[in-house]
Amino acid sequence: MRSCCLLLTLSFAASLSAQQKPNVLLILVDDLKPAMGCYGDATAQTPHLDELVARGMRFDRAYCNQAVCAPSRFTLMLGSHSTSTGLYGLGSQLRELVPDAVTMPQYFAKHGYRTESLGKVFHIGHGNEGDPDSFSVPHMKDKVIEYLVPESTDGQLTREEAYFTNQKLGQIKSLPRGAAFESPDVADDQYADGRVAAETIRRLTVAKKRIETDNQPFFIAAGFVRPHLPFSAPKKYWDKYDPASLPMPLTNSAPEGAPAVAGKKGGEIAAYKPVPAQGKISDELARQLIHGYYASTSFVDAQIGKVVDSLEELGLADNTIIVLWGDHGFHLGDLGIWTKHTNYEQANRIPICFVAPGVTRSTTATSQPAESVDIFPTLAELAGLPVPKVPQSIDGVSLVPVLKDGKARVRGHAFHAYPKKKLGRAIRTQRYRLVQWKTPGADDQTAQYELYDYEADPLETKNHAAEKPEVVDELKAILASYPEAVSRRKRRK
Repeated sequence: MRSCCLLLTLSFAASLSAQQKPNVLLILVDDLKPAMGCYGDATAQTPHLDELVARGMRFDRAYCNQAVCAPSRFTLMLGSHSTSTGLYGLGSQLRELVPDAVTMPQYFAKHGYRTESLGKVFHIGHGNEGDPDSFSVPHMKDKVIEYLVPESTDGQLTREEAYFTNQKLGQIKSLPRGAAFESPDVADDQYADGRVAAETIRRLTVAKKRIETDNQPFFIAAGFVRPHLPFSAPKKYWDKYDPASLPMPLTNSAPEGAPAVAGKKGGEIAAYKPVPAQGKISDELARQLIHGYYASTSFVDAQIGKVVDSLEELGLADNTIIVLWGDHGFHLGDLGIWTKHTNYEQANRIPICFVAPGVTRSTTATSQPAESVDIFPTLAELAGLPVPKVPQSIDGVSLVPVLKDGKARVRGHAFHAYPKKKLGRAIRTQRYRLVQWKTPGADDQTAQYELYDYEADPLETKNHAAEKPEVVDELKAILASYPEAVSRRKRRK
C-alpha cells in the first residue's frame, strides 16, 4: 500500500511539471467553529460553505494548536507548534522570536508563486504588526472591529478598536466599551468581509491574466473576520434565524474536578456592552449573543460563496487548491465560558476542508485527527514542491494520504496547548483529551491533569483523571514524546 501511494504521489508530481502548477486559495475565518450545516449543525444556515465543503474532503476531527488568534495563525503559517517557537501571545513578534523563519507563503514564493494576502491573515493588533515579509506584495488590511450604528460606539474610540489598530495600548481600560452586536440594514460591502470578498475576486481576475501571460501560479490568503466579535452583520443575516429556536448552552459550569487554572471567567466578552463587566450573562443576553454568532457566520458564508463562485466563472477552479480553515473554535456559554482561550473542545475544534482537483473526491469526510500545522506540508506536497526544510521545526505531517483515502492514518491524535499561569499541553485522541498543566521545565510531579472521555461524557462535565489512571498514563506517555515546551518569552522593548 505504501509503495502504491508513493507511485501515485510521484505520478501526480510529474504531471505538475508538465503543466501549470496548481494555484492555492487559502480561506481563513476568524473564530469559526464547525457551526455549519455540513458539520451537522441543524441551526446554521451556511449553504455556500456547505457547497464548498461538499466539493472535497471534510476533516471531522480537526483542531487548532492554540485557541487564540495570533498564535493560531503563526502555527498555520510556520507549520510549528507555539510550544516549539514561543509564539504564545497576541503581541508576539514573529521576527523577534524566530527571525529566520520561512513561512508557508514565503516557501511558495521561493518556488515561483506570487503570494498575496487580504483581510485578517496574520494577526494585526495588540502591538503585533503581522508579517509583511511573508507576501510578494503589500498586505490588504481591513477592519476587524467595525461599527456602522452610531450608538454602538457613541462616537468614541472603543477598547477593542484600539487593540486592533495598535492605538493607546497603555490606556485600554480607560476607553469605553463598544457594542457586542449590531444589525443595520446595509449592503454586504459596508462591512470589511464584503470588501475583502470583492477585492479577492478582483485579485483572482488579475491573477488569471498573469497565468495567461507569465504562467505564474498564485497563492492567495483571504482572511474573513466574522464571526469574531462584535457580531456586526447586515440585518438580512440576522433575519435568517428565529431567536426562540437557537440552541442554548447545555452546561453552564466548569467540569467537576477541573483545576482552577483550566477555567475562564469574563475575558474578551466583557470588553463589549451590554455584557456585565463581572457576573453572569442573562439568558436573554446569551440568546442575543448566540443569535449574533450565527448571523455573522451566515454573513461570512455569503462572502466566501462569492469568492468561490468567481473561481468557477474565471475558469480557475479546475487548477486551484482550496483550503477552508477556522483559526480556533468558540465557546457560546457552554461550561459558563464565552469566546476562546481554553483547552476545551469548543475552543479547539475547527473546520478544515481541502478541495484538491485530481486528488480529493467530492462529498468525502474523515475522522483522521488533523492540526493547523499539517496544512503547510500538505499544501507543499499537493503543489509538487519539495518537503519543506526550513529553519523552524515543521511539527505538522502531510495529510495527502488521507485526502486520497479517508481511512488512511498519518497520526493517532492531535496536539494543542494554551498558556495561563501554567502551560496546558493537550493530547486529543478519538475518545479522550488529556491536559497537563505545568511550568515548562518543571518536574512532572508538579503537574495537574485533566482527562475527558467524549464517549461517556461528551459535554465535559467531569474531569475523569482520578478514576482512569491507566488512560492518563497512556496519554502521558504520548505527551512525553513531544519536546519540552519553550517558555513564554516577553516581547523585547
